[in-house]
Amino acid sequence: MAEAHQAVVFAFNITDQGVEFEFDHDALLRVWASGVRAYKKWYARFKNRLRNGIYPAKPSSLLTMMLVMIFATMFGNDLSFGYVKQLNPLLVRYLGVVPPHDTYASCALIACILWLLVVLIYKLLIGQMLAYHGWMYEGRGRVSRPTKVWAVLAKTLLRNRRPGLFSFQNSLPRLPLPSVGDTVRRYLVSMEPLLGDEEMLEMRRDWWEEFVYLYSRDPIMVNSNYYAVDAIFVRPTRIQAARAANVSWAMLQFWRRICREEMPPILLNDTVPLCSWQYERQFATTRIPGEERDYLMHLNDTRHIAVFHSGRFYKVYFHYGNRWLEPCELEAQFQRIVDDKSPPAPGEAELAALTAGERKVWARARKDFFRRGVNKTSLDAVERAAFVLVLDDEEADYDPKDDSKLDHFAKSLLHGNGRNRWFDKSFSLIVFANGRIGVNAEHSWADAPVMSQLWEEAVITYDIVPDTGYTATGHCKGTPKGPVPNPIRLQWDLNDACRSVIASQLRVATDLLNDVDLHLVVHRQFGKGAMKRCSMSPDAFIQLALQLAYFRDSGGEFCLTYEASMTRLFKEGRTETVRSCTNESCAFVRAMESGASVSFTCGAVQLVLDRLLTVESTVKCSLDLIS
Repeated sequence: MAEAHQAVVFAFNITDQGVEFEFDHDALLRVWASGVRAYKKWYARFKNRLRNGIYPAKPSSLLTMMLVMIFATMFGNDLSFGYVKQLNPLLVRYLGVVPPHDTYASCALIACILWLLVVLIYKLLIGQMLAYHGWMYEGRGRVSRPTKVWAVLAKTLLRNRRPGLFSFQNSLPRLPLPSVGDTVRRYLVSMEPLLGDEEMLEMRRDWWEEFVYLYSRDPIMVNSNYYAVDAIFVRPTRIQAARAANVSWAMLQFWRRICREEMPPILLNDTVPLCSWQYERQFATTRIPGEERDYLMHLNDTRHIAVFHSGRFYKVYFHYGNRWLEPCELEAQFQRIVDDKSPPAPGEAELAALTAGERKVWARARKDFFRRGVNKTSLDAVERAAFVLVLDDEEADYDPKDDSKLDHFAKSLLHGNGRNRWFDKSFSLIVFANGRIGVNAEHSWADAPVMSQLWEEAVITYDIVPDTGYTATGHCKGTPKGPVPNPIRLQWDLNDACRSVIASQLRVATDLLNDVDLHLVVHRQFGKGAMKRCSMSPDAFIQLALQLAYFRDSGGEFCLTYEASMTRLFKEGRTETVRSCTNESCAFVRAMESGASVSFTCGAVQLVLDRLLTVESTVKCSLDLIS
């Protein structure tokens, strides 16, 4: 399976008959195609930056304003209020523009200034409109006058503007910084349900502990990375290579739309945009280990993905011959990998354990063993890939008669066996031997809603929709449009010292994953509709149910819990903490335990609690609510 790629474009040979000049025509064409592709991407980025900079105006509106100004002046109507006549002598004197061209140039210049002024005012109005968040706090019923004015202004400013993915980035407000005193006060109030009087006094003396993703030296497996599971009630195909190809292709098309900014931003109520900054690093991004802190490496372009199967790593091109490969062509490459029976190099099968263990150890090993030679070349191929595809040897599935299968499914996606997932990559697509899929995502580059959108569009919208991507036999539709490149087997030279470090990291990862008690529960008795009929927010419903479940599981004590809240209404906003263990939620729990009547609950709450509490000693519990 291994391939060597060498290309010498120009060659000079000195002979007794003189100097001979030769060139490789195919290699020259590849260099030309690469240059054309780079230019196209640069031009597309420049065009998008220009469009976003002047949004919601269009470049054509500038030309229209210039022509209107010029033609009006030609017919004796000076729309510049006399500024054209004042500007003409300056153009003649300093630029040498001769009449009547000085008039045309003056009109064009004044039109450009007016156009930029209108664009600036328009963008300021949009910024002020997006800075208003009073609409979120409106209760049901009557709407306040400021919110009504804001709604009219928002509809007027943004109607039929067709924004690009990043068109609102420069208009979004910055996340406001609360005062230190207010932050301390809110934090202490959130700790009151958990601490006694003496502990509260100590907390008031020392309350702050900084934590940042990239500074943590603990393993990111389990502690940071998260997972997403397949649409378990639908199975479009059982062929591993075909499912991998279709989902990979759909994800790559999602990335293509991000790069071209063809994907519109998410708009709340079709009006208020969310920050789109996190999408930029979704692909071709890797978390690089460091001894003190990690850092993120992001590439603007790449043409391959990294594939892991049966302890071996491969480099697979998805862009080849100046075109994007079709799903059936990707399936052919993946099938060659599945059919390959060559053994892994010594230490290669356990290599991914380096990303599962302690970050400082992985950082030192990276410096000691992966700075040069084939190890550096192969590691670069993994870290510079669009994403990692894991073709798993095991099967995973959902069986309503056997809950342990779904538990195994979830644990395999969260941590695998500690050596078959590359946890540093922005995300890894995992395809099991029976065609089931899932994803494991690194957390520092973005939050789960961004991955959820990719997962929804790639799997729900494209992959499992009938008559989209598979033949009756389960293979990808279509026929190859040209020669398909072979997968490139990555080479490794891992000496005894390197393999010893890998083994130590694997022990750390194994101890950690063996300490995880994870049960994935499918709840089918009712969904969010039943909660809404009780006049309750589904989110509040689940949060209260979790508070009661934790209270009972902890022997009658309240636990420090929080819910993530999205702050993407602000520029580069991510998440903030909503501390769901409050005095009010504690009062609810005590009322439920005492059997007192609670006016804002209904019998459905107890059904959720009973379902949650059937799982004993649960460390992590996922609840799938199906309407």
